[in-house]
Amino acid sequence: MDENIARGIVSRLKENGLRVCFAESCTGGLCSAAITSIGGSSEVFDFGAVTYSNEMKEKLLGVEHDTLVRYGAVSRQTAEQMARGIAAFSGAQIGVGVTGIAGPGSDGTDKPVGLIYIGIRTADGYERVVELRNSFTCDVRERNRASAVDAAFSLIGEYLNHRESEK
Repeated sequence: MDENIARGIVSRLKENGLRVCFAESCTGGLCSAAITSIGGSSEVFDFGAVTYSNEMKEKLLGVEHDTLVRYGAVSRQTAEQMARGIAAFSGAQIGVGVTGIAGPGSDGTDKPVGLIYIGIRTADGYERVVELRNSFTCDVRERNRASAVDAAFSLIGEYLNHRESEK
């Protein structure tokens, strides 16, 4: 994660009076770590959750059991529900959910290593999920996790661009 990107996101969140929270699975807290590495981030961030197990996705974030059974933990639907759930739980205006298969091994399904979903849900109703299909050949786990963090921050930036263009 480029520290300048995180610094820019923190600055823009401050300017807009917005708070963000993260529900992370495959990134294991890297999004939260990236934002808290920036001085002054406490003005825009106060909560992150690493929900690695399906049980915690259900209990803490309200991901529907049927979603996990039907689509799996690594799915567009789960990322969307993770983002909604963390925003509702924390009260932040922006919730981001990240789920995927970092590797090097798969998750026991036919889904490929490098498949990652990042969802965003905002208090003003903006909702979007992006899919990554990485195919790194070395440092697979680290690179998949780093690309997910980059994509999560890009998604926040896209939302801020959208919000600012609506003014």
